[in-house]
Amino acid sequence: MATLLERRYRRRHLECVRHITLDPKGRGVLRIHMIPPRQDADNAPFLLLLNGSRLVPLNLSWAILLANFMDRLEPFTGVEITESDWNAMAAGAVAETHKTYPFTSKEQLAGDLATMIRSLVAIARGQEPEAEVAPLTLGEYAPEMTAPHRMDLMVSAMTRGGAWHCNQKCLHCYAAGQPLSDTPELTTAQWKEILAKLRAANVPQVTFTGGEPTLRADLVELVDAAQWFVTRLNTNGRLLTPELCRRLYEASLDSVQVTLYSHDPAIHNALVGAEGFDDTVTGIRNAVAAGLSVSVNTPLCSLNTDYAATVRFVHELGVRYVTCSGLIPSGSAEGAESRATRLTEEQLTDVLRRAVTAAEELGMEMDFTSPGWLKEETLRSLGLTLVPSCGACLSNMAIAPDGGVIPCQSWLSSQPLGNMLTDDWDKIWQSQRCAAIRAKSAKMEQLCQLRQGNGEEASVC
Repeated sequence: MATLLERRYRRRHLECVRHITLDPKGRGVLRIHMIPPRQDADNAPFLLLLNGSRLVPLNLSWAILLANFMDRLEPFTGVEITESDWNAMAAGAVAETHKTYPFTSKEQLAGDLATMIRSLVAIARGQEPEAEVAPLTLGEYAPEMTAPHRMDLMVSAMTRGGAWHCNQKCLHCYAAGQPLSDTPELTTAQWKEILAKLRAANVPQVTFTGGEPTLRADLVELVDAAQWFVTRLNTNGRLLTPELCRRLYEASLDSVQVTLYSHDPAIHNALVGAEGFDDTVTGIRNAVAAGLSVSVNTPLCSLNTDYAATVRFVHELGVRYVTCSGLIPSGSAEGAESRATRLTEEQLTDVLRRAVTAAEELGMEMDFTSPGWLKEETLRSLGLTLVPSCGACLSNMAIAPDGGVIPCQSWLSSQPLGNMLTDDWDKIWQSQRCAAIRAKSAKMEQLCQLRQGNGEEASVC
């Protein structure tokens, strides 16, 4: 049970997401977002989101200690920190925390702070932490959440003025032909207003996606306006010129994911419906050269089963992290031509086995991101330790080009849950539809709700 001093501190300092960035321009950059539980959940842990991907539960006393350190780090934003500066910040954080815990020695508080920072850095880098961290799943934490941890911003629509707008027409596009992806686009000012609302709603991460987000002339301006968040960009890479990559890096874009279907130009071009292979490969090279954190994603089908060769190809481009997926059952991927290329469980397992071997030989990281396509034991036997789960209305949601809020960026066929510009966030998050989808996501772990059946009724029953 929290003491009076703890409750007072929490009420004054811990009711919103707190954020710091360590080593912002270095290869070891660490962005920490500390997310509070619901105000009426006294004993629930705080949740740390590290670099937008790793989740760490934190008890109240360590949350207070970390918050005091964040307060002292904030004035040094964008400034090189010396060892004496660091020691002074740590001492200040300890002194302030001692006011809440007067019977705990400053030496112990200093040791706890040092242990916590070292452990967070280790976890973010995939290493074993010094401190023991109790496991916590999103399903377990769902009742305490007040917002998803990531919001995908579909800043570019698939059509504009009734004409096809994307610079590709992918066979497996989840957004093509979907009502919510073909709406008029919001202005720069409106997207900035949405970013402000998302920050107030305690959403720590945003992904700029589409359609094709690099078609927007204001993309860098929007990324720059989102520096408080962990920021990601999903793109086909064709417009990633050296100049654009440089500007995105300067705007503190955290990572960019480029979709490449194959190392074979003919296969890639056939799947994207355009002569885009050379542009995409050049875009990947430009992003790597600019110092951006780059990953390459490949949706797998019967036309690109030599995925291992694609892994080797992107390694030569300087990419160290790859992801792959099954076909999202939405948009064009629901068409007969796309359905005909879907892989069976056995075929997909064989493709992944060969690709995992290639990635291991090259020292690359690889993840499979489609929940429900393969059994957990199959994924683990392949050496894929990240088991994907449905995050709709739980870990992630999306905003359509017109501001409509949807359960995830692939869920474009039904009415939105509300509009981020005009509706109160709490009403959207706590609505019956949103809560029902979230509850199912929390229970289902390895199943995609869209694969269970098309339409809202099939998804929330």
